[in-house]
Amino acid sequence: MRIVVHGQQAFGKAVLEALLARGENVVAVYVAPEKDGQKADPLKEAALAAGLEVRQPASYKDEAVHEAFRALKPDLQVMAFVTLFVPSSFLNIPALGSIQYHPSLLPAYRGASAINWPIIKGETETGLSIFWPDDGLDTGDVLLQKTTPIGPKDTLGSVYFDRLFPMGVEAMLEAVDLVREGKAPRIKQDEALASYEGICRSANARIDWGKPLSQIDRLIRGCNPAPGAWTTLGETKLKILDATPMPAKTPKEIGGKLGQIVEIDADGFQVVCADGRMKVTRVQPDGEAKAPAGEFAGAAGLETGTILG
Repeated sequence: MRIVVHGQQAFGKAVLEALLARGENVVAVYVAPEKDGQKADPLKEAALAAGLEVRQPASYKDEAVHEAFRALKPDLQVMAFVTLFVPSSFLNIPALGSIQYHPSLLPAYRGASAINWPIIKGETETGLSIFWPDDGLDTGDVLLQKTTPIGPKDTLGSVYFDRLFPMGVEAMLEAVDLVREGKAPRIKQDEALASYEGICRSANARIDWGKPLSQIDRLIRGCNPAPGAWTTLGETKLKILDATPMPAKTPKEIGGKLGQIVEIDADGFQVVCADGRMKVTRVQPDGEAKAPAGEFAGAAGLETGTILG
């Protein structure tokens, strides 16, 4: 089976290497073009190291790009982290079609921030889908899905790198086998269950210290490492990367105004919230490196009574 791999970054590289490791016939690799000054994509580097042809069209609407793809006589296109829009006229060129990875249980959480939002919104489970892409945004028929729990300590980083990344590579291999064997299903997505969330950007990640601890905790974890939940210290933006909720049994235990730093120690500092305190343990000042919160507090001369936000 003649396979074309289409993707970018570490996930695309891992999928390519897994296919090559088991002897699949990869005939070319499509990678997003680099922007000015950007170093070569990891997938591109891996493809070149394997002696494969690399193509980087800026658009997939050009008929010449389609003709060049047809000339490869592909049986299957494996799409691992594709961000450029690819029309169905291109997707349908391979004899057996195209399959794509998405890090959610479609039709839930369509869109580019499908890992952030389930954590932020308090879901206890997420997963991945391998689907047959079409002209919609993550709307194509589902081929297979895998699930994973979201624990109370999970972050965007732990859910993706520890589970959805390796699970996704294995799921791609499983999907390729199902396609080869003629056993790959096409399960229609239930539009009544569909949800879409926009890209989780910095504007979505600002902490409101007047919210309940549970909501702030989910925001911090769902934005770690990117885009990074944040507050302000004076005029400076301060990302809060790691923190532990400390629920109050009585209003007296809160002991301060919303957003106020009420205790500082070697491990970090405590910030007043609506129903308790948040013990901040890792931060990143704007334009600086990540640091333990206690270390940052000492270097910045942080004092109790300071109001964040």
